[in-house]
Amino acid sequence: MIAAPPTLPDDPADALAAVGALRRLADRVEDTAVERAIVEGWSWADVAEALGVTRQAVHKKHARRLSRAGIARGGR
Repeated sequence: MIAAPPTLPDDPADALAAVGALRRLADRVEDTAVERAIVEGWSWADVAEALGVTRQAVHKKHARRLSRAGIARGGR
């Protein structure tokens, strides 16, 4: 089944505001999921593979924040 394209607001400003809100939500969901995975012992490589990015990219994006929160990477 092919999904129908999303319906956008008529006003481009509203459409762009919605895109921004979705990006912020996606970032928060990613932060939470990465934190949970690291706490459960996933490696950076495991997390990167699940997200479809490189280990370096996911480490660069999340390691400092997790370190400041006192969360150390386990080793799955």
